[in-house]
Amino acid sequence: MIEREIIPAMRGYRDFLATEYLPRARTEIGVFANPHGSECYRASIRATTGLAISPDSVYRLGLATVDQLENSMRLIAVQSFGTSDVSRLLERLRRDSAYTFHTRDEMLGRARETLERARRAIPRWFGRLPRAPVVVEPYPAFRERQSVGEWNPPAEDGSRPGIYYLSTYDPRHKSRADLEALSFHETIPGHHLQGTIALERGDTIPAIARYFWSPGMGEGWAEYAEQLADEMGLYSSDTARFAMLADITLSATLLVVDTGIHEFGWTREQSIDYIREHTHVPLLRAEVGVDRYPVWPAQGLSYGLGRLEIRRLRAFAVQRLGARFDIRAFHDHVLENGAVPLPLLRLAIYRWLDASR
Repeated sequence: MIEREIIPAMRGYRDFLATEYLPRARTEIGVFANPHGSECYRASIRATTGLAISPDSVYRLGLATVDQLENSMRLIAVQSFGTSDVSRLLERLRRDSAYTFHTRDEMLGRARETLERARRAIPRWFGRLPRAPVVVEPYPAFRERQSVGEWNPPAEDGSRPGIYYLSTYDPRHKSRADLEALSFHETIPGHHLQGTIALERGDTIPAIARYFWSPGMGEGWAEYAEQLADEMGLYSSDTARFAMLADITLSATLLVVDTGIHEFGWTREQSIDYIREHTHVPLLRAEVGVDRYPVWPAQGLSYGLGRLEIRRLRAFAVQRLGARFDIRAFHDHVLENGAVPLPLLRLAIYRWLDASR
């Protein structure tokens, strides 16, 4: 069947793309070039975040956020490394063998140590905790070059733990500084904590709330968790804290690049140059991101918008409650309904605050 049907069908599809589709395809990479493209893009923003926000507002927010994060990175660079040259420091952390891993086992061991620190700390920051554990495993060989890391949910009946898959491919070219933020993002207090709490709510919330995934809330929470881990004292060094800020800066550049591509007609080269100018990531990493977003409008901006909205809601709760503000209660109310669209999260927090008067 593979030889007689599947392979000929794939060849026919390939030939169609090469000879019929590609010659008629538009050259612009943004959805703006399609009929009703701008309306489509605004709908895409609403689909990924729930927010009825204009692309221009997202673009300007991105520029301001990138500038703020770069200043924070520069402050750590001066205080802890004696330099204001952020770009050179990033290059050093990613290339100098003194800051990279040496073996696959070393990577796995560091990830497990990081997870254990987070596991011990979360009772002070969350009232509701996930019952299912999470374990660290390497990607199987056939996948280890395709991704950096990801979280696989536990079984709802408790028969299988959550799994944090980590790529241990080519450890000598992976910075130790990057691993901790990634681990907090994917496990605790990030995706595993948020997703597992939703699964374990059972019949106390509608089934759709346990399984639904809005990128604005889901990815926004995981990115918020990277910064929260700093407040929790979980990073082992200023090097790891600096790398966390670099990772969030990369996400913030996507607020600019996503809107740049789909609303303002940015080219592929222009988008890659902007990311590299502000993050100094290797060329390939910038290319992978930019090549992803033309076919997935507004997904790239969902991370940053979600993180900023959760932080805004927290600041609002502190302002409203003053000395009565309890970080554990705030986090429990953020997570109690699953990865809902951001306006629903906002409404839930406002109702909690009104009830707390």
